[in-house]
Amino acid sequence: MSEYIQHDQQGSSVGRVEKRTYTFARPPAAMRLECGATLGPVTLAYETCGRLNEDRSNAILILHALSGDAHVAGTYTDSDDKPGWWDFMVGPGKGIDSDRHFVICTNILGSCMGSTGPASIDPTTGKPYGLSFPVVTIADMVDAQKQLMDHLGVHRLHAVIGGSVGGMQALEWSVRYPDRVESAVLLATTTRHSALAIAFNEVARQAIMADPKWNGGDYHDGEKPDLGLAVARMIGHITYLSDESMRLKFGRRLQDKADFSFNFDADFQVESYLRHQGRKFVDRFDANAFLYITKAADYFDLERQYGEGSAVAAFSGARARFLVLSFTSDWLYPTYQSRTMVKAMKKNGLDVSFCEIEAQWGHDAFLLPSDRLSAIMKGFLDGDNDQ
Repeated sequence: MSEYIQHDQQGSSVGRVEKRTYTFARPPAAMRLECGATLGPVTLAYETCGRLNEDRSNAILILHALSGDAHVAGTYTDSDDKPGWWDFMVGPGKGIDSDRHFVICTNILGSCMGSTGPASIDPTTGKPYGLSFPVVTIADMVDAQKQLMDHLGVHRLHAVIGGSVGGMQALEWSVRYPDRVESAVLLATTTRHSALAIAFNEVARQAIMADPKWNGGDYHDGEKPDLGLAVARMIGHITYLSDESMRLKFGRRLQDKADFSFNFDADFQVESYLRHQGRKFVDRFDANAFLYITKAADYFDLERQYGEGSAVAAFSGARARFLVLSFTSDWLYPTYQSRTMVKAMKKNGLDVSFCEIEAQWGHDAFLLPSDRLSAIMKGFLDGDNDQ
């Protein structure tokens, strides 16, 4: 099947999509990582929609957040009632218009959603890597994505787009491969984690590693550390919300009870909600992958990597147009971090647009339908695209 298929469109949906994989870095030509280790073979899962135009200038790469995957839009079957995680944003006439753009979304290196990660089989042992998997960085993820772009024949991206950890990858693309990125859209992200963000990630990692079933990362032949991973997800989920959103959604309402239970059941609706989120997460995600991806996010530091501690210097080699979007209730990556980023870009004479969007839903606001967000995105991506 062609790499550049045109998926069926159903109304405003991209219609049916297909998960694909690309494998590269087969030994002895293994991929060299920032930590000094080598890794190979490496497989990336990805999905596409739209069509690559004749001069291959309309490709957009979408980069997902921590626990996301390549399934950004559309459905796998006609009866599938669960579309991709950004289906409201990607499709014909939507913010990211698949009638105009060839859209690519890839699962990141180190994940467990089709790409090579700690749950993958180590070809030298025939068993899952576990903690023998090398520590990967955001730069490693981007280097792997570059290999996929080369495979697809996309040598310059009309845009790289990402929110949260995906925004870190978009930033990395813009400074690591400046000649290959025409524009970048950065949503609810930062050039480096604050102490607060690192602290929450560390508590979540400790929850996993404190589970006896984690077994030093070697649990694939037995019971998995579901309790530790569930608690880690609960911790993370709190950071994705806001005080206002939790007040509106839950308040102090009790869970199917007229009074307190006077035990340690889930008395409050918010307790029940968090437990539910934790239980759901363990069914689809790998505990070790959570450790590796959060560590990669904590290590990410654009100023240290490219600017010797200076945000201005970090963007000195960038060439892209930038759209930076923050959300008023995001306390994980608050607006002041976006403003610092924008200031550094402008001091380099870069073309930068910035908008703080009023939203009560916290960090996860970029994942929720918003007419304003879609309109801003579409205007930025299509405004100078005359294809």
